[in-house]
Amino acid sequence: MVRDMTKGKPLKLIVSFCVPILLGNVFQQFYNMVDSIVVGQFVGKGALAAVGSTGSLSFLILGFVGGICTGFSIPVAQSFGAGDHATMRRYLANIIYLCAFVAIVVTAITLLLTGWILRVMNTPEDIFKDAYTYIIIIFGGLSAIIFYNMLAAVLRAIGDSRTPLYFLILSALLNIALDLIFVILCSMGVMGVAIATVISQLVSGLLCLLHIKRHFYILHLRREDMKFDRKLCARLMYIGLPMGFQFSITAIGSIMLQSAVNSLGSDIVAAVTAAVKVQLMIVQPSEAIGITMATYCGQNLGAGEIERIRNGVRKGVEIGLIYSIMGFFIGHYAGKYIALLFLKKSEIAVLANVAFFLKYNSIFYPTLSLIFILRNTIQGLGYSVPAMLAGLVELIARGVFGFFMVPKFGFWAVCFAHPAAWIEADIVLIPVYIYVIRRLKSKKVEKYKKRC
Repeated sequence: MVRDMTKGKPLKLIVSFCVPILLGNVFQQFYNMVDSIVVGQFVGKGALAAVGSTGSLSFLILGFVGGICTGFSIPVAQSFGAGDHATMRRYLANIIYLCAFVAIVVTAITLLLTGWILRVMNTPEDIFKDAYTYIIIIFGGLSAIIFYNMLAAVLRAIGDSRTPLYFLILSALLNIALDLIFVILCSMGVMGVAIATVISQLVSGLLCLLHIKRHFYILHLRREDMKFDRKLCARLMYIGLPMGFQFSITAIGSIMLQSAVNSLGSDIVAAVTAAVKVQLMIVQPSEAIGITMATYCGQNLGAGEIERIRNGVRKGVEIGLIYSIMGFFIGHYAGKYIALLFLKKSEIAVLANVAFFLKYNSIFYPTLSLIFILRNTIQGLGYSVPAMLAGLVELIARGVFGFFMVPKFGFWAVCFAHPAAWIEADIVLIPVYIYVIRRLKSKKVEKYKKRC
């Protein structure tokens, strides 16, 4: 269903658009989370650590391509908000060309460098083989992952956050079934869960494509839409690349931190893996609000509704703060029990470390929520490069903890590395947001309509 977010009460629009994205994010996490659950319960702690040790590297690449796809969709949202469907379709055609190019280049690079990167990350020798097997299959299936992310981002850009959810639920259930078949019945270990992930992503992408062909005529490309346009591609790259690099920069910081974690042994790796998985589940509502703000702000920029953007951001921050308080109680008191999805009850020491990690991270969830909202807002308004600065600051913070704090203070420093990065990012994002809004207000609305 197409949804015009330039009309109606911002709070109602944000909440109604956010809920399907939230559910979709939860099921998206199932792809990797179910992998961890299955290998942790049916293969062992070593297999869980192997999958977890690739988390930062996976985020580096998958975050990059996901960020690019989201960035590519922002001009689509702006064109839709301005009512210019012809330009919107031309953007879509050029998005397809660029995504195909990105898939080829990134797949080739990752297949060549993965082994070397895992060595640089100090991946423990006892889990190296499984870690390499898992991540190389995931990277080999990048085309399927990009395919789904591209179509889902375009659908969200025109206000449809439900369709990607429905197909993601189906493919997540497929992923669970394939994980169990490949691991339990076929004894394929981490190889099986990786293959299941790629197949499931491909299915969700194909379902999105079929739905677009049947129900979204405004996205049907005509011959005149298919022309390669350097100007449109330049604008897509200007917005998409910084968003992709922003995720990658953040991930590089995580890789630095993961390298330090890996040096502490496989038990600590398993504890951090489980804790991060639980944390990802807890913060999904905050992330969903952020994704919502990108579409909301993009459409309203196209319509020239600057004051409406400010009002929507205020509502988003209020919702994020309320949920962050709830997230604190979940992480503080229930986190170690949720971790039993990934670990057996007998792993008492590992579970204790999980509880410690979540206890202190959950205090800082409001700062993380603010990152999601402000970063996506700034990007939705077309200012991807300034938003990328926050990712650079996060990289520096995690790098400092990884290189200097963890070797000295051990696991304690690992627990405070992420909150330190969140606070530093907010210090950058708040003044950037104020600057962007003031800049938009100082210019004529018509200029921004034409930019779309």
